[in-house]
Amino acid sequence: MRTIQAVAWKEIQIYFSSPVAYLVALIFLAVTGFFFVKDLTDPFPEASLSNLFFGASLVIVLLAPALTMRLLAEEQKLGTIELLLTSPVRDWEVIIGKYLSSLVFFLVLIGLTLYYPILLFIFGQPDPGPIYSGYLGLILYSGAALAIGILTSTLTNNQIVAFVVASGILLLLYFADTGTGVMGGTWSKLVTEIGMSSHFNDFEKGVIDTKNIIYFLSVTAFFLFLSIRALEYRRWR
Repeated sequence: MRTIQAVAWKEIQIYFSSPVAYLVALIFLAVTGFFFVKDLTDPFPEASLSNLFFGASLVIVLLAPALTMRLLAEEQKLGTIELLLTSPVRDWEVIIGKYLSSLVFFLVLIGLTLYYPILLFIFGQPDPGPIYSGYLGLILYSGAALAIGILTSTLTNNQIVAFVVASGILLLLYFADTGTGVMGGTWSKLVTEIGMSSHFNDFEKGVIDTKNIIYFLSVTAFFLFLSIRALEYRRWR
């Protein structure tokens, strides 16, 4: 446990001294702020954060890979990965530690957006259910997206490649259910179940379904498992 904390703390310190991390934070807050204002400027505004959650889920497709692309790709490029692999640190501890550092950073970003629901509760009478569930969905969705980014960073020493591949996977998962109308039948249902947006949309509506929670946790666990296996392969290659 101490090893995981040490790895995570080291990466968190790097995040808060990295211009890329601050750029990610700026973009995330700008996009969520834009969609929050968009809700308020509608002809018939509602005291909700549905547009904010939609905007956040969309921009995470690009921001999660940007945040994770250097975590292992940079270590491989600089050659420090060899020192890490020959140290008495287990592969899963490296992956989990680096993953937790990115998750903590993203949780800080999500926490900064709590300013918006506070404004809603001060000046309006929003339904708290969709807000609570929306934030839960956003955390689960971010966790899954970061796990995908960790895997692509483990597979290459090029940060740009890691970013592009992770973004591509997330785009496919996010828009997977957009073409289900022309498929029909079993294939349509399967693609809908695989897609991220269909599971996230329920949280936006205030529905907390165990099936959706299990989906995001399973995606996170699956990609973290693949990352650990990829790092193990590199150790014994």
